[in-house]
Amino acid sequence: MPDASRGPARREDIMRRQHHRAGAVVAGLVVALGLTACSGEADEEEPTAAATSEVEETEEEPVAVEGQPAWANPIAEGGEVIATFELGDLTVEARQMGTETATRTGNFVDPEDNEPIISEGDEIVYVQYVVTNTGDPIDLGSSLVSFDARYDDWPYLQGMDGTTDLEQYESLGLFTSGVAAGEAADPPVYTLGTGESFSVSENFLYQAGSPLTIEATMTPVDAQGDLLHDDRVEAEGSGTIS
Repeated sequence: MPDASRGPARREDIMRRQHHRAGAVVAGLVVALGLTACSGEADEEEPTAAATSEVEETEEEPVAVEGQPAWANPIAEGGEVIATFELGDLTVEARQMGTETATRTGNFVDPEDNEPIISEGDEIVYVQYVVTNTGDPIDLGSSLVSFDARYDDWPYLQGMDGTTDLEQYESLGLFTSGVAAGEAADPPVYTLGTGESFSVSENFLYQAGSPLTIEATMTPVDAQGDLLHDDRVEAEGSGTIS
């Protein structure tokens, strides 16, 4: 027969267990809601990370060296000025930058014996042409300014030969093009501002004490990069390779 005196105590024990279970359920819901809220906050931060990534991938605009347009290769310092002349509003300064040993043959051969005009091991001289605009800003095309230097006793019809050892050019801080890598414009319009300069360089067979003549040609372009042939300018200067 059941003990009636234990009834109230048993009921209190059952009520305590139910209260404990209800508290556990509520706590579980609070934790679950807390996790959901944290997850929501993390989702909101994702666009911020994406925006940061976009900023990092933005390319910086080229910055011009003082006295040079942003599209130009740097001008090498030093050298001996062997000629200076005017090409319209442009001033050309030819600088002898030094001599080097040819690491390969040149691009032309002697038509009489079919031998290279420049052989590997020959001494070659490097000349840098520095072009400065002393007038109003001018738009130049892809060739900028063309040069043709020849010794006065050069025996061949074609221009003087040279080598294409770009690593040797680089070691001297010289460039065959005035336009820096990655700065090609489309349309091909390269504005040279007032007082700005660029340079191009070449090499040819070294003949110490030989006078030479340098011919230069400049044809400006319009806004679409089309040559303005009526405004073509030609000039020449003379000097002596030391």
